Parts: sequence; structure tokens; C-alpha cells
Amino acid sequence: MRLLLNKGANLNAQGGLYSNALQAASSGGYKAVVRLLLDKGANVNAQGGGYGNALQAASFRGHEAVVRLLLNKGANINAQGGRYSNALQAASSRGYEAVVRLLLDKGADGPDIISGTVE
Repeated sequence: MRLLLNKGANLNAQGGLYSNALQAASSGGYKAVVRLLLDKGANVNAQGGGYGNALQAASFRGHEAVVRLLLNKGANINAQGGRYSNALQAASSRGYEAVVRLLLDKGADGPDIISGTVE
């Protein structure tokens, strides 16, 4: 990865299943690679691909440490797009309670609960 970056690889190139390198690394849970890409200027909120963005990819796979890193680097917690619409729905679809709690604690839009009903 460092060789590609040192040779001027476009960090935000779009295309393919994951749309960009950051989304691919996030989906795989590769925290060190995610950090490297972000430190080198990858767009934390780049949209595209099956997951919509890197935060949704990490959330769908239950990679709590990567989710936390992306949020700390400014990922839009309520960004819409991709198969699951947003990170909270992606994490919920797989039952990753720790990731769901993290997202809710950080301000993800959850359901409106009034008098025991979900609206």
C-alpha cells in the first residue's frame, strides 16, 4: 500500500465493488490501512459502491474499531446511500449490538420512539 501511495496512486479513485480503497479497507476491517489512507488524504465521506461509503461498509461487517476511527476522522454518521441506506441500518441488519450502540451514542438518527411505538 505504501508503495502505491508513494508512487502517486489516486486515493479517491472510484470504481468496482467497493467504489474506492477506503471502503474496501473498511469492509475488511483493516484499521491500519484505513488510518494510512485517511492520513494520506482519502475522502472519509466518499460515496459509491455497494455499501454507499466506508462507514457503512465497516458497520455492516461489525468492525467497531474501524467505525470509531472513521467517526473520529469526520465520517458523516447519517450519510445516505448504498444497499442499507445508512450505517445504523447496516449494523442493525447483522445484529452488531456494539456498533449499533456506538453509532447511536455518536448521534446516528434512530427510530423515533413515542409511547412504546416506533414511528
